[in-house]
Amino acid sequence: MKTVFYSIILFLFVGCSASITPEMVEQHVKDVNQVMDDWHNAAAEADFDRYFGRFADENSIFMGTDATERWDIAEFKAYSKPHFDRGRAWNFTPVVRHVYISEEGKTAWFDEELDTPNLGPSRGTGTLVLKDGIWKLAHYNLTVPIPNAIMDDVKAQIEQALSQ
Repeated sequence: MKTVFYSIILFLFVGCSASITPEMVEQHVKDVNQVMDDWHNAAAEADFDRYFGRFADENSIFMGTDATERWDIAEFKAYSKPHFDRGRAWNFTPVVRHVYISEEGKTAWFDEELDTPNLGPSRGTGTLVLKDGIWKLAHYNLTVPIPNAIMDDVKAQIEQALSQ
């Protein structure tokens, strides 16, 4: 009897922890877009504190385009500070962004196409977590998509650069 009772309680608990509503998803997507747009604007405006204030915590990760560029926030701050201090960090303009929200409404992930003056067409992907009602960036990965038509040449150049 106890097993049946606990099974019913578990079923009710799981059943009551329903997914978030479509309206909540829509609001979360809007909020994530605002956070990411502000984050990119903070870099373009060289606002160091605003930019790094968008990260979840010191364990957040930023991955750059070079294979050596995997930074926790302390490392990324050290790399970035001179750029921000010059009054110009980087300017990434989102062209298209796709945002997805977890069933519980506490995690978001996205991919975005970026227009950048220094890298050309680029792509960012990332994960945000909802902390105290605010979306915070936990992981960001910046890449430069390579067209398949030139991949063999790029691969050869990478191998040559790594062998030097």
